[in-house]
Amino acid sequence: KDDYVEHIMYHRCLSTLKQPVPCVSRCPARVDIPGYIALVREGRYEDAIRLIRKDNPFPTTCGFICEYPCEALCRRIRGLKRMAADAAGYVAPPACAESTGKNIAVVGGGPGGLSAAYFLQLMGHQVTVYEMLPKLGGMLRYGIPNYRLPKERLDDDIRAILKTGVQVKNGLKIGQDITIQELRQQYDVVLITIGASTDKKLGLENEDADGIISAVQFLRNVGKNQIIDLTGKEVVVIGGGNVSMDAVRTAKRLGAKKVSIVYRRRVADMTALPGEIEGAVAEGIELQTLKAPASIDVDENHHVKGIYVTPQMVSSKPTGEEDIYIPCDVLIVAIGQNIETHHFEQAGIPVERGKIITKSTGAFENLPGVFAGGDCASGPASVIKAIAAAKVVAANIDEYLGYHHEISCDVEIPEAHLDDRTPCGRVNLTEREACERVCDFEAVENCMTEKEAKQEASRCLRCDHFGYGIFKGGRETLW
Repeated sequence: KDDYVEHIMYHRCLSTLKQPVPCVSRCPARVDIPGYIALVREGRYEDAIRLIRKDNPFPTTCGFICEYPCEALCRRIRGLKRMAADAAGYVAPPACAESTGKNIAVVGGGPGGLSAAYFLQLMGHQVTVYEMLPKLGGMLRYGIPNYRLPKERLDDDIRAILKTGVQVKNGLKIGQDITIQELRQQYDVVLITIGASTDKKLGLENEDADGIISAVQFLRNVGKNQIIDLTGKEVVVIGGGNVSMDAVRTAKRLGAKKVSIVYRRRVADMTALPGEIEGAVAEGIELQTLKAPASIDVDENHHVKGIYVTPQMVSSKPTGEEDIYIPCDVLIVAIGQNIETHHFEQAGIPVERGKIITKSTGAFENLPGVFAGGDCASGPASVIKAIAAAKVVAANIDEYLGYHHEISCDVEIPEAHLDDRTPCGRVNLTEREACERVCDFEAVENCMTEKEAKQEASRCLRCDHFGYGIFKGGRETLW
């Protein structure tokens, strides 16, 4: 009866509201997307950030680098988070729950570790983050170049996380400066979120030659301001993922005369985002596809001179043609990432194929009070997936400690109205000209104006209010 009244009298469909709406269902962190879009439409930018932070403590960061899996189902979203973060400025985090007296150590200060620390601190547990590098952020700081994520904007999110009371100990490496066993004695729970910060090898002779470096190390050096002068040099990057694109575009900005990507499959098979590939090509990067690394050429000083590649067919089998020689002064390897497993295996933590193996809760069978989550347990993934994994493991740790805290948000969502919508097209984000942006590390993408953001936000169909799905019997399709 209630459904009938709502549907007929108020044009509100309740039949589909028991499940997340399409955009929310595709967001790994389950952010209330229709809610913050409605807030942006009304110019309530601070409230939009507060609502996002209920599920994602990195609203500013994700405004720059999120892969937006939600847009596979609804193209009314991208760019609004960034605009809200820019317009809102610093927004204080919510108040924490009453202290539980429990202490938790989080090993790793990347997006997964900081997100878990944020949620656990809001639940009333005291969290201490152990980070081996000088600053927090993990791959966000030391793996993603400044032109994609300005570090002062990353610091905005980290400052809000630390404002909750999270404590930090920098410069301590697990297995070297402190052990898992010592942490277990000092804390009620230990959470391992070390990410995937080491590189995979090509397995070719002379891979240890001078001039050969992993993409992870190359980008980390740049992130630590240990700049390599590539002026006038030829650089080859092996791999077709987002890390590879970051490496080639960074090399170009460091003055390289020529930068090439070598990839054994087609452009369509690259795991990098299409926008990243297009951006690299626009900046003058050469794509050498269907070519598999075969051998490395070095000079008498054991410095890389070039690489031989084997032409491949689409089936990833050699064509039978002779190997092709590609000269280079620097060779960057970006074929995947692993974790440092030695200490964890010694501590009795199961590791298999470069990943820490846990139960579905993130816990271990034989190590009570020890959990793991994020890239070190799932393999390398996107930032939003790391945040989502942190939400899950934080809730599981809370349950393990005997609590059932729920993080809420007191932001009131605006009422839904479709009768005042003016049909309009999508507002696509613009970029700086390639010839200009390739000369510096300033942000590539331009933010929306307030007018553009409100127009884009007005396109939302508010599936969270009116329902969604394809209605049979000739009814209108709302989504």
